[in-house]
Amino acid sequence: DDVDRAYFAVFDGHGGVDAADYSATHLHVNVGLHKEFVKNPAEALKCSFQKTDEMFLSKAKREKLRSGTTGVSALIVGSKLHIAWLGDSQVMLVQQGKAVTLMEPHKPERE
Repeated sequence: DDVDRAYFAVFDGHGGVDAADYSATHLHVNVGLHKEFVKNPAEALKCSFQKTDEMFLSKAKREKLRSGTTGVSALIVGSKLHIAWLGDSQVMLVQQGKAVTLMEPHKPERE
């Protein structure tokens, strides 16, 4: 279609790079193939984070991998920005020189 889109993501592996590398390789594919990608990009991001996690957990069980990852992704669709994250990764938007709060980071003490 004629809608401009851009995708960015950062993964911070814990206990190794396996989960971070896997997520970097598969998350964007799951987002792009999600049935709601065009109509509901936020839902596509949310579901794709979950699917990628389930896929890696299956691989980790088979291969006895013990790493994990946090992650944050940004999907720009036209003039809209969609952010998704997992764990304590954070994203910052600076607009006209001022920080704009986009998220409340996950912390162990937070419900």
